[in-house]
Amino acid sequence: MGKLNIIHLCFLLCTKMGCACELQHKFEMRDMYKEGHIMIGGIFPIFNKQEDMLVSFEKEPHNAECKGFDLRAFRWTRMMMFAIDEINNDDYLLPNISLGYKILDSCASPTNVLRAALTLVSGSEEKDSSCHPPPISALIAESGSTQSLAVAEALGPFRVPMVSYFSTCACLSNKRKYPTFFRTIPSDYHQAKALAFLVKRFGWKWIGALQSDNDYGRNGISAFAKEVEALGVCIAFVGTILRTYPQNKILEVVEMIKQPTVKMILAFVPEGDLYPLMQEVVKQNITGKQWIASEAWISAARPSTPEMFQSFRGTIGFVVQKMAIPKLGPILKDISPYHNSESSFVTDFWETVVGCRPVSSVNILYNSTKVCTGTEKINYTNQFFDITQLRITYKVYQAVYAIAHALHHLMFCEMPETNISRLCLNASQITPNMVSTGVSTAFHLSINSTVNEHLKKVHFVDTVGEKVFFDENGDPPVSYEVINCHLKCILICQTPKAVCSEICPLGTRKAQIKGLPVCCFDCISCADGSISNTTDCITCPEEYWSNERKNSCVMKITEFLTYTETMGIVLTALSLFGACLAFSTMVVFIYFRDTPIVKVNNSELSSLLLLSLFFCFLCPLTFIGEPTDWSCMLRHIAFGVTFALCISCILGKTIVVVSAFRFGPAQQRGIVWSCTAIQIVICILWLKITPPFPDKVFEQHNKKIILECNTGSDIAFCAVLGYIGLLAVICLILAFLARKLPDNFNEAKFISFSMLIFCAVWITFIPAYVSSPGKYTVAVEIFAILSSAFGLLLCIFVPKCYIILIKPERNTRKHKTLPGKKSSCVLRLNSTNVYQN
Repeated sequence: MGKLNIIHLCFLLCTKMGCACELQHKFEMRDMYKEGHIMIGGIFPIFNKQEDMLVSFEKEPHNAECKGFDLRAFRWTRMMMFAIDEINNDDYLLPNISLGYKILDSCASPTNVLRAALTLVSGSEEKDSSCHPPPISALIAESGSTQSLAVAEALGPFRVPMVSYFSTCACLSNKRKYPTFFRTIPSDYHQAKALAFLVKRFGWKWIGALQSDNDYGRNGISAFAKEVEALGVCIAFVGTILRTYPQNKILEVVEMIKQPTVKMILAFVPEGDLYPLMQEVVKQNITGKQWIASEAWISAARPSTPEMFQSFRGTIGFVVQKMAIPKLGPILKDISPYHNSESSFVTDFWETVVGCRPVSSVNILYNSTKVCTGTEKINYTNQFFDITQLRITYKVYQAVYAIAHALHHLMFCEMPETNISRLCLNASQITPNMVSTGVSTAFHLSINSTVNEHLKKVHFVDTVGEKVFFDENGDPPVSYEVINCHLKCILICQTPKAVCSEICPLGTRKAQIKGLPVCCFDCISCADGSISNTTDCITCPEEYWSNERKNSCVMKITEFLTYTETMGIVLTALSLFGACLAFSTMVVFIYFRDTPIVKVNNSELSSLLLLSLFFCFLCPLTFIGEPTDWSCMLRHIAFGVTFALCISCILGKTIVVVSAFRFGPAQQRGIVWSCTAIQIVICILWLKITPPFPDKVFEQHNKKIILECNTGSDIAFCAVLGYIGLLAVICLILAFLARKLPDNFNEAKFISFSMLIFCAVWITFIPAYVSSPGKYTVAVEIFAILSSAFGLLLCIFVPKCYIILIKPERNTRKHKTLPGKKSSCVLRLNSTNVYQN
């Protein structure tokens, strides 16, 4: 900006000092020139590369040396010349006013384009002209966005209108910085959106990007990256290139392109900057890449040559609409260095197209390799002569006509009453006289400013039927075409893939790889109980579990203790065996009820005890099978009542022994039924308030649903167990107190041992019950019931059955007493009670 301010200051000083008529210095630049009433400047990259210059700042630098004649840009110049000649021959557009032109070469260099711009706005002494030509009223420039930025910043303060035909950088739409800039090609803002749509259409997620080291490339890639970020697309790398880069930098970018995971390459690069890289890609035979092109090179000639086809075939991108201008064809075919009227650069064109330089130019151009004989013929199949697919060339045509229409509206006034236009401003007023006198400088700036205002209002239909106008940012209407030599194959046959990581299969989820973009990830299996059918794992509903592949939820297995499984069969067998054993013992006691051993042990209580044990053994059968409302209530109530009855019977027998047989049958029955009645009351209250019910237990990390009986009230369940435990503890204490009575009459030691087993079983039951999972909780409870029942049955009744069945000789009257005074005394005191039953 500092340099530009100095340029502005120098220009103003120059105008104030009246130096427009006497140039202090000028740049020697080859040009194409035609004088007219109103002059239009043109800057084109006729040569596409400027040779490096060493500047010492001690002497004036030499003129820039340019190389790489560009046929495409040369055709643009011819289009400008053709359009101006067409306008000059038009009786309705600028009648009786001739347009002139001065066209300079920029060498695609920001420094050289600035020289050209200053040359055009300064005016010069021209050959064959009696007076100085007028300065330009408008400028058509430039193809590169960086070059256009340099010109727009330099000429903007002087209100010189500028219309570009190929500068697409969105930054140029900023009217605050570039108020006099217009263009006939759409902004990259729209192209970035179009490219993002293309990427989304084909599902490409992993793309390499190349940008030119200038405003066009950097702004283009930045706009594209912003658009695709919302689509989940990742940029694998951003390589930067420029036509003036050394070979080692080109090779660095080639190594990026060779990455095997990157199949799509977007190049937001002008053709001239990309060509050195293209040559290296072809040299290293890099194939299998899908290239996405910006409009700057997709329709250029060099990328479509046979040698480039192997590496760049299938390139896809957007281009501006093509048009055909048949009248241009003869003009292009008539170019010849042997015509006296031909302008500069024709010899360069001839050498490029024909392959030799004309004789007239050999003496001054020492680097020619072949001299023409004059009989050479031009190959008109060259793309240069194809006027049926004009794209950027057509944009030059529109730019010239836009300026012409703006000048027409500036100079001609329409009479409302007749609809006839008349001249309101003479062409002579738009001359450098306004600048050179120093008096009219401000007026000249106002004229340029007026041209700008009329350019903003331009709205017409050109000769090929297209509407031409500019929006508030100086941009034209947006229109693109998709171009791809294999577009049909891509859409129908096979779409190339472009992903860093393949889509995770069903049953897995993405796991971000640290340090890499979001498009790069690992796929890890979903946790048990969750599935993935999109991109992330989701937990299955409560009653469902993930299948083996983790791609769908299936119903959980309902688990409960059944009669058909091994554990159920074993417990059922033990239960039935215990019931049979209790029933058999009861039959034995009933059958031998008249024997002394049965009578002395109170046959009524013994039978009731055996009956309760019989039901205790059958009680586990209610715990096996699918829980229902009735089975849940039955199992807990049956367990509580039968064991209460059992322990009550044992308590009655223990009290009889401890009281030295002072309790009669009525008192014994009272003890048993009263103790049992308390348990019955507890159970009735339990059923009334919160009865047990079947319940499903869901465990998040278990693929089973545990179907069990919920106690309904933990307090009621604890009360039932607690009451049984209380009776057992009382029995244990009383039996312990009666342990020293005579052996033949004393059941106390057997009751003590059975109660010890009973208490031990139920004490260990508590932690085992709490810690057992699923159906094993029920199994533990059944095991505790059977263990305690077997313990009672075996400890109390096996010794008696042994005497009854194995040692009947001991089941006699004489074996009821033992020698000793104490024993005889006890026997006499209780003889009546002993034989009552």
